[in-house]
Amino acid sequence: MKYCTKCGKELVDEAVVCTHCGCATGNNKAIGVNEADAPNTGFAVLGFFIPIVGLILYLMNKDTYPQKAKSAGKGALIGFAVSLIFSIIYSVVIGSLVGGFASSLY
Repeated sequence: MKYCTKCGKELVDEAVVCTHCGCATGNNKAIGVNEADAPNTGFAVLGFFIPIVGLILYLMNKDTYPQKAKSAGKGALIGFAVSLIFSIIYSVVIGSLVGGFASSLY
């Protein structure tokens, strides 16, 4: 068992903070912070331009590197949404042009 350095109360070995006074115990390994994990702009840009790659990167890294995976997933979602919006706009423009040509023939 460990004891709090501030109040002297008994702590569980895995405790990150004292339950009595809230003082940090210095046991940061219990949090499970992965120092190699950080938001990655490269993953976001790649996911934006090639959404399927962003989805694959998200699925591969979501358990081990959640922040990198989140970047790739955001890029993929935004890229998919933008391409969907442009596809709809393109379809409307082409449809109106074709409709205009068809009506001028009759």
